[in-house]
Amino acid sequence: MSEDFYDVLGVSRDASEDEIKQAYRKKAAEYHPDVSDEADAEEKFKKIKKAKEVLTDDEKRQMYDQLGHERFEQAEKRGGVGGGGAGGRGRGQGDPFGGMGGGGQGSPFEDIFNQFFGGRGGGAQGRDRPRQGQNLRTQVSLDLSEVYEGVEKQFTVARPERCSECNGRGHPADADVTTCPECNGRGQTTTVRDTPLGRVQQTQSCPRCDGSGETVSETCSVCGGDGVTREEATLSVDIPAGIRDGQTLRMEGEGAPGENGGPKGDLLIDVSVRDHDAFERDGDDLYHRHAISFPKAVFGATVEVPTVEGTTELEIPAGTQSGEEFRIRNEGMPHLRGRGHGDLYVQVQVVTPEDLNQEQKEALEAFAEAGGEDIEISEGFFEKIKNSF
Repeated sequence: MSEDFYDVLGVSRDASEDEIKQAYRKKAAEYHPDVSDEADAEEKFKKIKKAKEVLTDDEKRQMYDQLGHERFEQAEKRGGVGGGGAGGRGRGQGDPFGGMGGGGQGSPFEDIFNQFFGGRGGGAQGRDRPRQGQNLRTQVSLDLSEVYEGVEKQFTVARPERCSECNGRGHPADADVTTCPECNGRGQTTTVRDTPLGRVQQTQSCPRCDGSGETVSETCSVCGGDGVTREEATLSVDIPAGIRDGQTLRMEGEGAPGENGGPKGDLLIDVSVRDHDAFERDGDDLYHRHAISFPKAVFGATVEVPTVEGTTELEIPAGTQSGEEFRIRNEGMPHLRGRGHGDLYVQVQVVTPEDLNQEQKEALEAFAEAGGEDIEISEGFFEKIKNSF
């Protein structure tokens, strides 16, 4: 099976989302490990699931089309492929939908700007300006039942904190502080070099004072001059019901400490939802494959099918074919930003009996004969077949 996601699902590159979902369900029914006997069925099923996940996400699909398969997967491994962001704050932090965070990382253009011109602020004035601390990132893993109800999660994160010994200065209060002789207190050094395009001036952070413009006679024994220490913090976050795998929550002010009195950064929490044995999720809808016996498919029956909260009854009409799909309204996942639930789709799979007793064999043989020739079927014939299973 080709690695290309369009080929994996067997759809064209301009296929609609509905066509992609339909192709996914068809392939999933063919290669699901519980159904297929092929040795590599599980691996094929993973590829099918991954292809559907990417191609039904507008942002990911656009990036996939632009980059191609290999470059897209490389970008995804580096964390450069985003999913939808349901922002959120922690318990007691107010609005749980704060949006996606930037992870405290600047753009490549900002890096180039800083390299050649010493940053936006430049000089001592820029160094003394209050700056917000870096955003930090962690992950929380959830069961489908937790996502269905919404849950409060406690977790521990290691993060930088302002050093309590030196109050973030990086040195004892009585240490001698002098102007850096390398940069004369500017915090930056400038070099000039000749290139084919002319002379280029490059400004960078002073390597001696690390951009502070000062040198000290003694560094803090606790933080080693960094002004921060790494501490563990136990936090609680409210996970809203209906959140999806790959979305991100935000806890404001729980990131790294700021500089020069600036505010703390934020903590971004990437949500991972574990696979469920009985259900596959597509947005707020759930899909379940349910096995029924041959007589139930022929004569119809009322069967119990699982839901996230328990079970519900489903009417199977007489003459149901294997692979038919039934919709149970409002038994899917809760809508994240509104009321109500998605739906539960049940795909029926008729199980062929293997070990039959003599009565069952005779009943099926009689049924086969009755279906193959124009003979009169006695009253109660079908009831006998039904009761024999």
